[in-house]
Amino acid sequence: MLRFLSLFTLLYISLFAGDKVEIYANSLNSKDGIVKADGGVTVVYKEYFLSAQKALYHKESGDLELFGNIRVNHGSDYKILGNYAKLNIAKKERLFEPFYFLEKDSEVWISANSGSTKEEDITIESGTISGCDPIDPLWTIEFSSSDYNSDSKWLNIYNARLYIYDILVLYTPYFGYSLDTTRRTGLLMPSLGISDNEGFYYEQPLYIAEYNSWDLELKPQVRTKRGYGIYSTLRFVDSRVSHGELTAGYFKEFSSYYVEQNLQKDTHFGFNFNYDNRDFINQWFGTSIEGQTGIYADINHMNDVDYINLKNSDTVNQSTATQVLSRVNMFYNSSNNYLGAYFKYYLDLTLPTNDNTLQKLPTLQYHHYLDTLLQNHILYSLDIKSNNIYREINKKVVQTDMNLPIKLRTTLFDEYLNLAYTSNLYMQYSSFSGEEESVITGTKYEDGYYARNYHTLSASTQLTRAYEEMSHVIGFDITYNQSSWSSQSGYYQNNEEYCSDLDNKVLDSTTYATRCEFYNITDIENEAKIEFTQYLYSNKSQQILYHRVAQKISYSSSKRYGELENELNYKINRYFSIYNNMFFNYDESKFSKIFNKISLSDQDIKLSLSHLYKDTFLPRTDSYTPYTSYLTSSLKYDYSKHYTYSASYNYDIEHEEKKSFSIGFLYKKRCWNFGIKYSENNRPVLTQSGESSIYDKYLYLTIVLKPLMQPSANSSFVTYKLPNDI
Repeated sequence: MLRFLSLFTLLYISLFAGDKVEIYANSLNSKDGIVKADGGVTVVYKEYFLSAQKALYHKESGDLELFGNIRVNHGSDYKILGNYAKLNIAKKERLFEPFYFLEKDSEVWISANSGSTKEEDITIESGTISGCDPIDPLWTIEFSSSDYNSDSKWLNIYNARLYIYDILVLYTPYFGYSLDTTRRTGLLMPSLGISDNEGFYYEQPLYIAEYNSWDLELKPQVRTKRGYGIYSTLRFVDSRVSHGELTAGYFKEFSSYYVEQNLQKDTHFGFNFNYDNRDFINQWFGTSIEGQTGIYADINHMNDVDYINLKNSDTVNQSTATQVLSRVNMFYNSSNNYLGAYFKYYLDLTLPTNDNTLQKLPTLQYHHYLDTLLQNHILYSLDIKSNNIYREINKKVVQTDMNLPIKLRTTLFDEYLNLAYTSNLYMQYSSFSGEEESVITGTKYEDGYYARNYHTLSASTQLTRAYEEMSHVIGFDITYNQSSWSSQSGYYQNNEEYCSDLDNKVLDSTTYATRCEFYNITDIENEAKIEFTQYLYSNKSQQILYHRVAQKISYSSSKRYGELENELNYKINRYFSIYNNMFFNYDESKFSKIFNKISLSDQDIKLSLSHLYKDTFLPRTDSYTPYTSYLTSSLKYDYSKHYTYSASYNYDIEHEEKKSFSIGFLYKKRCWNFGIKYSENNRPVLTQSGESSIYDKYLYLTIVLKPLMQPSANSSFVTYKLPNDI
């Protein structure tokens, strides 16, 4: 005990004030200025805990040498192993030979010939790094030198060689990575690809997160035979009730690719802005009004569809369209009233100019929620909506709609039968402006109104019966609509007869589309609707069966019977379910629509198979087919905890065209993922001759070296675009 106290005092004196060191050993000896500790040596310094077989302390230099089976623990952050260590605690310098380092949170280890530390910096010479089992690692990175900062947890590696088992697959002169899983600035996993007509593809994302309230992702890319560009995404949270995201991008085509592919534009650019605020009036204007307020913005702009196609290398999971919608919605909601303002702007990328595209800027709405009179026997609500339908050229219109349903309801036979009568008051007023560039004979744009009233009678009942293992609910509903009176003037009086006859749409679709583009009045037929519904619920309140049958019967049209609708959703067991929705047309004695879907979902397999069939019963022409027949399918199978297989197939049966196809697998281990996926996709493009499409074929290679890389859905490390003639 005396020897330990003497050594402890000696060390304590040689250090700065406050740097307390405790050394424990089975035996201590001092000779010629060197203190020897032998057997179970333990050193405790601040958050460091060191153990070794032997130790030497040099009084003059202040060096502490450790020998044999050395272990260093730094709190819960990392562990260092070695056979020899030299420490100068006063200078905060440490040397380990050989060197083994383990970062506990990420489970990344480094093995090297030697490693030295000074304060929070660790310098390593000639070693190996991996996140796998050290006995037989699946992947390793060998390097000539490396350094690591234990505060920032940032690791730099120089002359790095990546090995999969013993096979060299990649070399880079420098590689930097953060072992800290918290949000921070740094490089993200790059994406690589190769294509016959686009050349080598490389994208290197940079993530900037200097503040908690925002982050920025920059994604520069180059396609060596096609061009170069950059996409960026700014995400921000500006309050506890609001957040937003701004994405913008630009891509420049090489002139050779632009000419060869006959593209419509040689530069592609655009942006998307999303914003959501759930209390914007109180927050922006400093008020304290009661009720709910909100604003939602989804604003999009692009000069052509290739702006979307070039966002990344995964064209299969990239949604592309030639019609772009931007919208901003604002509302105020209270217990009795609702006020809304909606802005919609449509961008048609197939047109040379957007001047003739109709926009809704804005739509204003007032709604008074369902209210009651006479002890809840009379119910009423009010809805007023005004649409400013605008475009740069030709006619514009402001259309205002008003709906006022007044309902009288009661129950009979101890509430087994529900009866209701509704008087529906409706009016629309249109105010036109602007001038038509090409006037069609018979078309008159005069300000006017359309008003009408119709009556609705309804009777319904719903019965529930409980069984030992399930409950059965059935409902029966009969509704009858009876037109009453209508009045019209101006535009509605001039066009009612022509626009209400749908045969005119078939005979001359161009004239009909122009003359009736603002006429949205549908006739109220004297008709009855009979509807039967039933549900089955398990004793755990889970829906087993939903079934609905609906039939319309007309008393004012030559077509007596409307289409018969049948809808069925049956969950056969906890894994397997089927869905069917079909419409039968009596006049044609054919189905106008059939949709079927089969779903299988359990712990290991997820299967979805669906088919849509539609028939408009219109005449077939060279440019139009009345039939739609579309097949979609997807499969995911977890063969084991390591292997996952997936496939998808979408086919347009009517046009005999494969829309997309993919098949692949993913191998998952604790320290890495490896996957291969083959994909085909039919995507739209704009060329000098107009709208077209390209059928792409891709081979995606996924390599995730955990924890240096983070797995994500639909991510790939290397992309190879196959030639179109394969």
